[in-house]
Amino acid sequence: MTQDSENLNRKQLGRRIFFGVVAGAVVALLFVTLDTERHPRTDDASVRANFIEIAPEISGRLAQLPVKDNEFVKQGDLLFVIDPRDYEYALRQALSDQENLEQRIIDTKRKIAAQNSAVDAASAAVHNSTTAIRTAGSGVDLAKATVLRAQAAANAAEAQLKYATNDLHRIEPLLQKQYVTVDQVDQANTAVRVARGSYDAALAALSEAQAQETQAALRQEEADDQASESRAKLGQSIHVIDTLDILESQRPGLAAKVDRARLDLERCRVVAPFNAYVTNMNISEGAYARPGTPMFTLIDTRKWWVVANYREGKVKNIRVGSPVEVYLMGHPERKFTGLVESIGYGVFPEDGSVVAGLPNIERTLNWVHLSSRFPVRIRIQNPDSDLFRIGATAVTVVR
Repeated sequence: MTQDSENLNRKQLGRRIFFGVVAGAVVALLFVTLDTERHPRTDDASVRANFIEIAPEISGRLAQLPVKDNEFVKQGDLLFVIDPRDYEYALRQALSDQENLEQRIIDTKRKIAAQNSAVDAASAAVHNSTTAIRTAGSGVDLAKATVLRAQAAANAAEAQLKYATNDLHRIEPLLQKQYVTVDQVDQANTAVRVARGSYDAALAALSEAQAQETQAALRQEEADDQASESRAKLGQSIHVIDTLDILESQRPGLAAKVDRARLDLERCRVVAPFNAYVTNMNISEGAYARPGTPMFTLIDTRKWWVVANYREGKVKNIRVGSPVEVYLMGHPERKFTGLVESIGYGVFPEDGSVVAGLPNIERTLNWVHLSSRFPVRIRIQNPDSDLFRIGATAVTVVR
């Protein structure tokens, strides 16, 4: 009886232990489930950082390449040097062209200083020439009028001579017949001589007037030539000022060439823009660098992120600014802290393709529908650049 009681008690104790263990497991499972629900975690996470491809902005032979692949460089450290000789020559040529232009401007200003009086003199000469043209024109008009008067006087004297000559020829035959006296014939001869003298004087006056007209025309032509010469000198003097404007307008272009040559020379030396790791280097000294062709990559070590992919059912418990515990797969003993920086709002849907304008829904017999995962960007607060690597696997727990 005692043995049966002991066996019964042992069975009851065993049942109590079994039910206790089951109840504890259920409680633990509920606790873990609630904790996971409240603090989502995932091992589908990877380390990220900003990186840039280093490419030269000028072409040339690599003269120096002091960095090595996977080496850590500090901000300002020399990355590489392109042979600067061609760009030094270009800078000296640009500076020489600029200095040559300045000297030409100085010489032109000196010419302008000397030509300013020439401009005034030329302007005065143009004015005087214009006045001389008017005066010469008046002289020509006066000479023409004098010629006309002399011509009229010559015509009158010629007519008087003809009249006196005809009168003499009419009287002379009458002297033999004693129809006229000798005195009358002498008077007719005298009238002829006087008329001839007046006619000769009129012709001389006409010739003189014509000569004066020719001289007046020549003086007018001379005044016209002087006016043209004065205008040419004035235009030449003004042209010097125009040349200065053209030279001064070349200053910005040559200054830009100098700045460009100086910038290209500065681009021969490339330094690290920030603390970084060198990676993906596949080039050596002596290679020919080309603008825009990447030579290697710099990984920025100033900021590190972890991008964790959470199921859509867990995203509702994640908020921007929530603290996060981060563990690297390669160093699970180290705990890093971070903050949720952003939560993704879109991923490419597997059944979201469009065919001919209509959704293409694939027919499937799968009874289990996998939930989508959305990326959560976590900024690491205390990164260790010696341990963090882009693409490394991480485990994140949102608190």
